[in-house]
Amino acid sequence: MIDPTWYHMVFLALVGVMAGILNVLAGGGSLLTLPLLIFMGLPAATANGTNRIAILVQNLFAISGFHRHGVLSWRLAMVCAGPAIAGSYLGARLALQVDEALFRQLLAGIMLGVLALTLWDPMKERQAQAVRLSPGRLAVLLASFFMVGVYGGFVQAGVGFLIIAALLFQGLDLVQTNAIKVTIICFFTLVALAVFMRHGQVNYPLGLSLAAGNACGGWLAAHLAVKKGHAWIKRIVSLAIIVFAVKLLLG
Repeated sequence: MIDPTWYHMVFLALVGVMAGILNVLAGGGSLLTLPLLIFMGLPAATANGTNRIAILVQNLFAISGFHRHGVLSWRLAMVCAGPAIAGSYLGARLALQVDEALFRQLLAGIMLGVLALTLWDPMKERQAQAVRLSPGRLAVLLASFFMVGVYGGFVQAGVGFLIIAALLFQGLDLVQTNAIKVTIICFFTLVALAVFMRHGQVNYPLGLSLAAGNACGGWLAAHLAVKKGHAWIKRIVSLAIIVFAVKLLLG
């Protein structure tokens, strides 16, 4: 494990700002931070665990904001969070068992797949509908979020897009979906982080530096022109994802 220097932490905080803006405007900030932690010398499992500190902090701030504006459906969020938490524990345990080289290859493939979802932009122009949980829909929802939890516990990067896909099926709009998304991610990140902490796979100085950047980025994103910021950030992150994915594949 590396011994972090001040410039490691400053650089990581700056990238965290970009990731925080991205998470608010588009999603997928971990696609920048997770490979960067690996490139800085952390083992894959430690990078995976360290990244969870920033995810947890940012989503706690986001939940507070959505709750304050009265757009968070706690009932639906809790229904989704239960199976996601169970899946997250399993996913985090799996991540600790995966070979370092295999994890890098899986992460690169995931990054390119999520890039396609980012460019597709499934949230665009979505209108709200009434949410009615029939027994069939509830069963699909519970199964979907168990699998979301497994994936999120395993790698985190891009999990927001899977949550969006599952919630779009329920007829939610952009604001409602994001409010529930950050709540679910917060809950299962607590579980995943605890697993990584128990196995000593968290670098706290780097994790806290990244968390500070993420929190600042989320705050700044709220003060940007969303339409302009969304298009701009999507171009930047698309290029970065391609470069990072290729570097991971090439070792």
